[in-house]
Amino acid sequence: ECISGCVCPEGLFDDGKGGCVEEKDCPCIHNNQWYSPGEQVTVDCNTCTCQKGVWSCTEDVCYGTCMIYGSGHYITFDGKFYDFDGSCEYVATQDFCGDRNSSGSFSIITENVPCGTTGVTCSKAIKMFLGKTELKLENKDYKEIQRDIGDDVHYWNRTAGLYLVIEASNGVMLIWDKKTTVFIKLTPDYKGKVCGLCGNFDDKSNNDFTTRSGLQDTSALKFGNSWKQSSMCPDVTEEIKPCDVKPHRKSWAEKECSIIQSEVFKICHSKVDPIPFYEACVHDACSCDSGGDCECFCSAVAAYAQECTKHQACVFWRTPDICPIFCDYYN
Repeated sequence: ECISGCVCPEGLFDDGKGGCVEEKDCPCIHNNQWYSPGEQVTVDCNTCTCQKGVWSCTEDVCYGTCMIYGSGHYITFDGKFYDFDGSCEYVATQDFCGDRNSSGSFSIITENVPCGTTGVTCSKAIKMFLGKTELKLENKDYKEIQRDIGDDVHYWNRTAGLYLVIEASNGVMLIWDKKTTVFIKLTPDYKGKVCGLCGNFDDKSNNDFTTRSGLQDTSALKFGNSWKQSSMCPDVTEEIKPCDVKPHRKSWAEKECSIIQSEVFKICHSKVDPIPFYEACVHDACSCDSGGDCECFCSAVAAYAQECTKHQACVFWRTPDICPIFCDYYN
């Protein structure tokens, strides 16, 4: 029977915008945006081209990235976002996994200390073990310690803008902002072969909470506690909610952090969910109550901006009033 409505003539296709086009002119959709044929987008390290309404992508294998920032926020290699506030040294990632005697080539340890009086913790120092070399990064600098055991693993260091970058010949890269943000990048050779607070890098986020003993857990606290370096450290028993401890800071924190959900970051909202980053920002802004207000807030917003840039949404959010950076100095 007849159905009223508009259809395209035989051989033409609806282009989603109320027009009819030939198949070769069909647009593609990505993150709720339309792209014309021939247009390209970058996803991770691959380039995708729109062809006849379908994306055709290169198949390069990409680095995995784990991010640790502010007071205990983690985004694993597989993209799981969680919080863990423990005051101790913890294994961020290593390839000594499986049985006790398994051999590996690297280990990265993060030393967390209380920042502020609410009990939350921030990364104070990072230790990077590469074969027989130990690098310790703290107080905006790093030092090298040579140990007796292990292989020779070569590494290079360079400064890129605000960051210190350490790149090793075994495919491990560490990027540190000399404060509380650390990015760990691994080549795809390590997929499924690493363990620690950054997860196992097997492209599945639902099994990232694998404890040191190899069991899967659902609790971030039990998972985090299993990766502490010293049995002398107390276990974390409860999640700290700094805005409940310092309610007078809550409205200030919500007002400052609202920039993440504002028009400033609008182009990014469809690409990276702002809510977990906003909540992490409020958590940090409430918790840093012994100086470092701005540093905690700025690091939290910068973490969201960094994820946006990764998804091709470059946001110019810093102003002379909000987290300025003196570019002349860093250039």
